Amino acid sequence: MKKVLLATLLLTVATSAAVAKTGKEIYESSCIACHGADGKGAVPGAANFTDPKGPTSKSDKDLVNHIMNGYQSPGSPMAMPAKGGNANMTEDEAKDSLKYIRDTFEEKKK
Repeated sequence: MKKVLLATLLLTVATSAAVAKTGKEIYESSCIACHGADGKGAVPGAANFTDPKGPTSKSDKDLVNHIMNGYQSPGSPMAMPAKGGNANMTEDEAKDSLKYIRDTFEEKKK
């Protein structure tokens, strides 16, 4: 019985690792529709990640909170849904997508 449980646990861990998404994949599946491939915002009110005074000027803690719980920028006609509308997004995935956003779009600020 213990061997079966251990094998099941190992298979579960291996399967979870195999389906883990990169920050880019998370961005492309949960964020790109509103924020765009260029990070400048594809719909009215979506944050522009290339703006030096925009959302990426905030701390990682604040931004992960916005990703996980949703956020409405002052003056924006619509709110970002919690987890980018992906109910299954984990906090680690939110952190990975934020890292991708910073690595990809902060370079365009310069």
